Formats: sequence, structure tokens, C-alpha cells
Amino acid sequence: MVTMALRTRVPHRLLPVRRFVDARIKWVHDPFLDTAVEREKNFKQVLSLKNQIVSSPSKSLPLFTLSPLKTHFNLPTSTTKLFQKYPSVFSQFQPSPSLPLHVKLTPQAMTLHKEELAIHCSPSHRNDAVNRLAKLLMLTKAGRLPLHIVDKFKFDLGLPSNYITFLLSDYPEYFHVCDCKSPSDGKETLFLELVSWRDELAISEMEKRASFSDEVRLKKGLPLRFSMKLPNGFDLEKKVKNWVEAWQDLPYISPYENAFHLGPNSDQAEKWTVAVLHELLWLLVSKKTEGKNVYSLGEYLGFENRFEKAVKHFPGIFYISNKIRTHTVVLKEAYRKDLLMEKHPLMGMRFRYVHLMNKSDKFRKGDGVRLFRKKRKVMRYANEEEVMKEGGKSLKENKDSNVSSEFR
Repeated sequence: MVTMALRTRVPHRLLPVRRFVDARIKWVHDPFLDTAVEREKNFKQVLSLKNQIVSSPSKSLPLFTLSPLKTHFNLPTSTTKLFQKYPSVFSQFQPSPSLPLHVKLTPQAMTLHKEELAIHCSPSHRNDAVNRLAKLLMLTKAGRLPLHIVDKFKFDLGLPSNYITFLLSDYPEYFHVCDCKSPSDGKETLFLELVSWRDELAISEMEKRASFSDEVRLKKGLPLRFSMKLPNGFDLEKKVKNWVEAWQDLPYISPYENAFHLGPNSDQAEKWTVAVLHELLWLLVSKKTEGKNVYSLGEYLGFENRFEKAVKHFPGIFYISNKIRTHTVVLKEAYRKDLLMEKHPLMGMRFRYVHLMNKSDKFRKGDGVRLFRKKRKVMRYANEEEVMKEGGKSLKENKDSNVSSEFR
């Protein structure tokens, strides 16, 4: 029987009562964060198709076998049109006159795939991915999640598409896949469970910053304040501003503690909800994910609609982008304008994929290979600002072309 220690309940002496200001907070457009989201248009879909193709022993697949995947991969168009849209990534060919059309990766895309695979195979990245996944499970009361919910976050956590066989099987001391009854419908379903609680991981990003050391534990109940970056020209009502200041001074409750006994409409519960959501987004390599992923996790954990309310109530902490046919929740403090502040090897890799996708027009004109070789040397060694400078384009110019960079 797998056991899991329940998170510590917060003592009632830390629960000052204050009236929650249920103010109407307007949404304000942030062009920089929208650019950060929009530059990845169709990227997850292209990556999913890429993984499907390279999973074949021949590293190619008949075109007709990929057509039914339109719904499964949430493609904006048919697979055929997507392949035609990105000839810099996909190459269509006919092995012989008697065989149907096949699809494979271009040499440039295959090179990027091999470098991406090398990152996933590196010990440092494997340990980092395992810790991120373990911390996600530790945000739950029972230390386990249905696999279908974990799958929603695998891309954002930096896990490989086949993470169960490729990664988790090598960490039996961390994870266990088991059959459990789903609390929503009572049906048996597969869960990913943490074998045992790990105290060394139960430290939030907020606590790390305040302690200046991963090994120093903070005294519980300190009033840690969240970074607030309100949009330009945005001004809170005076009563809301006063409430936010008082709310910031409430005790910080770790997201790895159990505070579900708090009144769900209390200010203290609101701050704990924000702490859980803040930690969740910080675990993700891009510090953003689709809103439906966040809200489905919150509902499963018992927060009901409190995640959605927190995102809307605190525009200085979170941002909702409506780009690329979905709602994306972004952790604002993780970005400077449209650039990620924290370096991660996978984000550098993803930027290079996006850069190649955006060179499809050049590939159609026949000079794609030459251009790719010229840019690849710059992309590998330069940071994001150098690449943007080398390209000679401003943010405004890049809005339509979506070729501004992501890695710094």
C-alpha cells in the first residue's frame, strides 16, 4: 500500500478575518505577453506530429495514417494543409509509384529533433523534470493525480511525450502508476502517485526567494508579498488598492500545506489559492499554460472556480491571453516584456523550432537550407536580444511575422 503524509493544516491563529472586496476588475490587453503566446501558434501541434513521425522505425509515415489525428492533436486545419504550411519542417515524398504519399522531417527539423532528444536524455534535465512532476503531485492532498490530468501538463512541465516509459520507469522510488476510483464519477482510472512525501521539495519558489537558500526553512506565517506588475495605464479603485495592500500583508501559507479548512471566501483562503496557482505556473518551463488545464486541475483539487477567480482578481500577478484560439494563463513576473526571465534549455530548443517554422516562406522559394545554416550558428550561441538585433526587427515588426525570440 502506497502511503502519503498529508500536508500540514494551518493553525487558526493565522486566520485574521477581513471582508473580501468583490470588485469588478477589468481585463487589460498586454501586447508583449500576447506576443509571447502568439509566437507559439501551431507549435504544439507541429511538435505532436513531429513526434508521431519519428516514432516510426523508418522516421516517415503514410500521409493517410496521419489524417485522422486532426481532432486528437487539436489541429487548426487538415494534416495535409499543415504539412504544406510548414515545408521547412515536413517533407512529403512518394517512396515508389505504387505506394501512397509519405511524410518525413526535413534535415533541418531532424537535426533539431536529435538535439531536443539529447536534452531529454541528459541527467540534469531528467532530474529537473522528475522534481517538477513530483512537486506537481505534492500540490495535491493525496499526492496523486489522474494520468489524463498529468498529460495536460506534460508539455509545459518539460516532459517527453512518452514520459511514462522514457522517464518515470527509471524512478520507481518516486512514482507509481495505479488504478484508483475517480472522485468525480467513481470509475476506475489510472493515477500517477508519489511513492513518498519529499520534504526537500516542499519549498515553494516564494519561500526560496525569501530565504535566499534552498536549505533554509522560513518561519511559518510570515507576510510574503507577491510581485505585482499592473499593466500600463491600469489603476485600481482606491478601496481595491487598499484591500490589496492589506491582503499582501496576510500570512503566506505554503502551497504544499493543506489549508482547505479555511473559509473559501476569506481573504486568507484567497492568498493561499494564489500561492498554489503561483507555484503551479512557476513549475512550468514557459511559466504559462492553457486556462482549461489550470481550471480542470483546480476543480479536481477541490478549488472549484477559485483558480479562475484568482486569475481575474489579480491582473498584477496573472495575465489571460486570448491568442492562438485559446485562453492562456501567464505568470507575469516571469517575463520582461515578451521575454522569459529564467533560462531553460527546452525553451531555447522550442524557440529554434518556432524560428524554423517561420522560415517556411523562405523554404518555398528554395533558399531555406542556405538560410537555415546561416541562422543556426547565431541561434545556438546568441542570447535572445542578440538574435533580435541580428534580425533587425522590432517587436512591432514581429507582431505579424511572429519571429521574435523566446529564449534569454
